[in-house]
Amino acid sequence: MDLRQQYYLQTIGIQRWVLRQQPESETEIESPLPVTTPVSSYASLDWDTLQQQVAGCTACALHASRKQTVFGAGNKTADWLIIGEAPGAEEDAQGEPFVGRAGKLLNNMLKAIGLEREQVYIANILKCRPPNNRDPQPEEARQCSAYLARQIELIAPKIILAIGRIAAQKLLDTDQAIGRLRGVVHQLPEYNIPVVVTYHPAYLLRKPSEKRKAWQDLLLAYHTRNMQN
Repeated sequence: MDLRQQYYLQTIGIQRWVLRQQPESETEIESPLPVTTPVSSYASLDWDTLQQQVAGCTACALHASRKQTVFGAGNKTADWLIIGEAPGAEEDAQGEPFVGRAGKLLNNMLKAIGLEREQVYIANILKCRPPNNRDPQPEEARQCSAYLARQIELIAPKIILAIGRIAAQKLLDTDQAIGRLRGVVHQLPEYNIPVVVTYHPAYLLRKPSEKRKAWQDLLLAYHTRNMQN
């Protein structure tokens, strides 16, 4: 471990880290859960056309209150796809996911396992900010699902890290608590992509005692990704 990785680990509340080969018995593979089937009209869109569709989207009421859409950012051929819930105020203003304090913590979490933000792709369940950062409504998530599905198809990641309860529940089509979704490897059956769930950085900022659990999630995702080779 180099000094930079040690520093980033300290910023997320972990003093030491050791990557060990994880015994197969420690990683429980859950049975497949359904994912929304992509809408056929988006199934053949390239990146530029898809982004234009999102930028002009008026499919739900959120378009009336947004400053701009937040399409996603990062490496479009990344092995890692990070999926969060929805843009907040800073994301709505800047047009980029995970900025501000939560974004800085996410960056440090990624750096702790040897990844730069530019090496991954970051997206959200919703492309527009819900008023007052409320939870996404089912219809809003449904209207955005085809956009995210096409992003997943275009990127073809080797691992998806679902950040926070809402992202995990929407992506995996479940109402299970995040505590039950953590610690196991899920699968998106339409894509055969492993999914690991962890806490949202904003939650970790409010409750630093949970950072060690988040570190365990990152290690699980790291090992799962490496098993895809």
